[in-house]
Amino acid sequence: MNFIKSFLNSYEKVVNKLDKKKILLIITELKKIKKKQGRVFFLGVGGSAGNSSHAVNDFRKLCLIESYSPTDNVSEFSARVNDEGMETTFAEYLKVSNLNNKDCLFIFSVGGGDKKKKISENIIKALELAKKVKCRTISILGRKNGYAATNSNISIILPNVDKKLITPFAETTQVLIWHLLVSHPELKKKSTTW
Repeated sequence: MNFIKSFLNSYEKVVNKLDKKKILLIITELKKIKKKQGRVFFLGVGGSAGNSSHAVNDFRKLCLIESYSPTDNVSEFSARVNDEGMETTFAEYLKVSNLNNKDCLFIFSVGGGDKKKKISENIIKALELAKKVKCRTISILGRKNGYAATNSNISIILPNVDKKLITPFAETTQVLIWHLLVSHPELKKKSTTW
């Protein structure tokens, strides 16, 4: 029982410390993307890949924003990993999709990538491509010192209240924030069934 109370109390602190002004900036950014008929590409690895897939559904269905996630096409994703290596999986998908300055990359990541440690290099290469084509970038992250934190137009960094819980809290916060976004009256265009 102590762990349950501690976990929930810690997560309550995370929610209370979230940067609400940055959430509002994301809403404004997504409205602009939709107005100019841009697309949102959700990128994530591991649990964040699952979150990306779910977010695509909600943004398409509820907000009527054209959205995609490269990891939804497991055949292409795994073929690229096999033939070209993990680091280019997102960038090559985005090149074929003709990523451009009307679009947006929306990154879900715990660490946000690290060049020196060669972690989440596919996220790093996607962000480099986005910068090259002047595509807007948004990140929801668990750490402030990763590549995405310093190379995204808007980054929401998870308040670090417990180092042992960064991963579950980061992935849970991704879900919380995207559900807030698709529920916000300025973005939501269709009601949920339930």
